[in-house]
Amino acid sequence: MKLGIVILAAGQGTRMKSSLPKVLHPLAGRPLLAHVLETALSLQPEKTVVVYGHGGELVRDAINEPDVLWVEQSEQLGTGHAVQQAMPLLQDMDKVLVLYGDVPLVREESLRKLISNAESGVGLMTVTLKDPSGYGRIQREPSGKVQCIVEQKDASREQLAISEINTGIMLVDTRHLQQWLQELSPKNAQGEYYLTDIIAMAVRDGVDVHVTQPGDVVEAEGVNDRLQLATLERVLQRWRAEALMRDGVTLLDPARFDLRGSLLAGTDVTLDVNVIIEGRVVLGDGVFVGANTVLRNVQVADNVCIRENCVIEDAVIGADCAIGPFSRIRPGTRLTGGVHIGNFVEIKNSTIGLGSKVNHLSYIGDTQMGSGVNIGAGTITCNYDGAYKHQTTIEDKAFIGSNAALVAPVCIGEDATIGAGSVVAKDAAAGELTLARSKQTTIKGWKRPKKER
Repeated sequence: MKLGIVILAAGQGTRMKSSLPKVLHPLAGRPLLAHVLETALSLQPEKTVVVYGHGGELVRDAINEPDVLWVEQSEQLGTGHAVQQAMPLLQDMDKVLVLYGDVPLVREESLRKLISNAESGVGLMTVTLKDPSGYGRIQREPSGKVQCIVEQKDASREQLAISEINTGIMLVDTRHLQQWLQELSPKNAQGEYYLTDIIAMAVRDGVDVHVTQPGDVVEAEGVNDRLQLATLERVLQRWRAEALMRDGVTLLDPARFDLRGSLLAGTDVTLDVNVIIEGRVVLGDGVFVGANTVLRNVQVADNVCIRENCVIEDAVIGADCAIGPFSRIRPGTRLTGGVHIGNFVEIKNSTIGLGSKVNHLSYIGDTQMGSGVNIGAGTITCNYDGAYKHQTTIEDKAFIGSNAALVAPVCIGEDATIGAGSVVAKDAAAGELTLARSKQTTIKGWKRPKKER
C-alpha cells in the first residue's frame, strides 16, 4: 500500500493571542507541528504533505525536514478545502491519512491500529468524552454503524447529547477521497467545506466506515489556547518521566521534571526535582543531578555529581567530577576528570585538567588548564580586551591565590604560585612565586582597542 499523509497546519490560532503561528508554539521544547511530523514519518509514508497558511514561510522555515512537501492554503475555507489543496500531490497514493498540526500527542501505535482496521473502506478515529463540547458528534444507526458526523454548530439538541466525538483523524482510499471532496458544499453554520461530510458520502455509497479509538483519549486533544497547551505539556512530560523510570532512571519527583530533548542515561542515574533536560544529553552510570539544574547538550561521564542550581550547556564532563552548587558551565568547556567546580564559578570555552579545582567565586574563560591546579576564590581570567578574546594557559600543579587577575594572553608555568591579589599580565615562571601588587596608576591617553572592520 502506498500511503500518503496530509497534515493540516494552516489555522491562525486566534485564541493563542500570539503573533506566532499556532503550530509553532513549543511543546516540550519543539513546535507542535514537529511532534506530528515525527509521528507521521515513523509510519514510513510514500509522501507527507503539510498544508500551511497562517504564518506562511515562518512555518516552513521552522521545520527543517527534507522529506516533507508543502502546500499553501491561502484562504482558510475549512478542512475539506485544505485537503483539496494537497490532493494534486497525493493522487498517486493508494490511501491518504489526515492528521492535524495542532494535535501533537497521537501515537504511532494508535495510527498503525487505525490503518490495520481500515484495510478496506474508511478508517475513522473517535473518542468518547464526558464533556464533548466543541467537537463534531458521531451519529450512529440503531445497529451501531456510523451514519455521519455532525459538527457542534449544526447539531440538534439530541445530537449534542452524543458523547462519541470525531478526532478529525481519518484514513481514506484516494480514489474515493478525490470524488467526495468535489461534492463538498459550504452550506452549513460556518460556511466552510467540512471534511467530515465525506463520512455521510461513504455511507451513501456503501463504503464501510471502520472506527478506531486511541490508547488514550488525550492523543486526540488539540491545542486552541495556552491553557490546553500547558495541559498537554504536563501529559507529555508525565509520559516521558514514566518511560525513563521504566528504563531505570530515578526521578525524585516525576511531576517536577522536564525533558525537552533527548536523554540517554546509564545505570543508577538520579535526578532531583526541577531538573530540565534540553537538546541531546548523555548521562553515564552513577550520575546525580541536583535540584533546579539545567542540562543542555551535555555529555556527562560516570560518577559525576552535579549539585543544586547549576546550568551546563554544550560541554563535556569527565568521570568523577563534582560541580556546584550554583555553577555555570558554558559552551566549549571540557572537564577531563576528577575536577571540582564550586559555588558561583563560571567556566567558558576552557579545558580543565585532571583533578584541578576551581571552588569559589571565579571566572575561567578561554583557558587551557593542566592537572592538579588550584584556583583560589575570586580569581578571574581577563580574556577580553574590548575587541578580541585571548587565551590563558595554566600549567600542571600551579597554585593561584585568591582574587588574582590573569590578564590574557598569559602563561602560568608548571608548579608556579601566584600571590593573592596579584594582577598578572606577564608570563609567570615555573616553580616560582609571582607577586604583582602595586599602587594605582592612571595611564593618560590610552585608548581601548577596537575591532577592525
